[in-house]
Amino acid sequence: MTNRSHFDFIFLGAGCASLSLLLRLIRSEKFGDKKILLIDKDAKKSNDRTWCFWEKENGFFDEIVFKKWNTISFLSDDYNADMGIAPYQYKMIRGIDFYEYCFNEISKHRNIEFVQANIEEWEYQEKLLSIKLNDTKYRFDNTILFSSIYKGESKGKKAIKLLQHFKGWIIETQKSYFDTQKATMMDFRINQDNGTSFVYVLPFDEKTALVEYTLFTKQLLEPEEYDEQLKNYIKSFLGIEHYKVSEIEFGVIPMTNEKFSFESNGWNIGTAGGQTKASSGYTFQFIQKQSQQIADYLIAGRSLMHIPQSPRRFNFYDNTLLEILYHNKLPGKQIFTTMFKKNKPQQVLRFLDNESSVKDELKIISSLPTWPFLKAAIKQL
Repeated sequence: MTNRSHFDFIFLGAGCASLSLLLRLIRSEKFGDKKILLIDKDAKKSNDRTWCFWEKENGFFDEIVFKKWNTISFLSDDYNADMGIAPYQYKMIRGIDFYEYCFNEISKHRNIEFVQANIEEWEYQEKLLSIKLNDTKYRFDNTILFSSIYKGESKGKKAIKLLQHFKGWIIETQKSYFDTQKATMMDFRINQDNGTSFVYVLPFDEKTALVEYTLFTKQLLEPEEYDEQLKNYIKSFLGIEHYKVSEIEFGVIPMTNEKFSFESNGWNIGTAGGQTKASSGYTFQFIQKQSQQIADYLIAGRSLMHIPQSPRRFNFYDNTLLEILYHNKLPGKQIFTTMFKKNKPQQVLRFLDNESSVKDELKIISSLPTWPFLKAAIKQL
């Protein structure tokens, strides 16, 4: 790449959003004559994250799904349940498998260039792009820009910003401990001193599992606090004394009522484009939906401005729940326990996917404590 290079499409960031869209453009076989540039500061060679989601049929990335479960477990002090979720399956994709799969496909296409560089700043107007990489400025014209770089600039009196942060260990045991037929989606039996906290357990086989400690709070913990909580959970709740930690992952996801714009300084995708569900942090499937919409519109030669947005009522629901969690009006443990206890899991999963009917939504909302949610809803209005 030189200062005078031309690219038809430029992707800032080589994470889930950019790669999901780029793979769809490749598979369409409609963009082989287009020059495409992908930029990221990281080479994407490590297993830096795990994506978990539920899906009815085989999805776009189904061949790299590492594990699937037909049953999920929910545990709390006063409600424990193993729930069949058919026609859904709970699925897991490992970050390293995703990156290797995508970059292997990208390497087969000479029209796509990957540059590893630090993206310091950029400005995009009328398809004219100025970008600073590693202290060097580049300019491109007649370029379509997709950015997945989230800056997190929530401001104002009504701005709410929680963090979903998590640390996970893949542990290996000498004895068989894990039931491979079910995944623990949420275990709220742990102490809630730090705020809304739960653990999920994803068994790979009878002796190997990902154990992940997750929190919804305003601030991160000290590094050793995550480790202590994981050690305590494995010993006290799983009953495992001896194990080896073979892999570690850590991540932070924004949970905010910030208004995201799809078109702003380029086309924003992924978390930067509002595809992280504000009330739960789930992202993977929302990225897949957006990627497919963008690819379909590009293939058809239609303006991306006309892509329909998700119904606004779902933002209202998310912001209402964020209001409650942020101001600690109700414990998150109580909210999620009530939701799963009083509703079918399929209804809850549809609701969390923004695919529920108004009838389902009214049933779920009416099952939750009325007065705190009503006050939070009025404040959002």
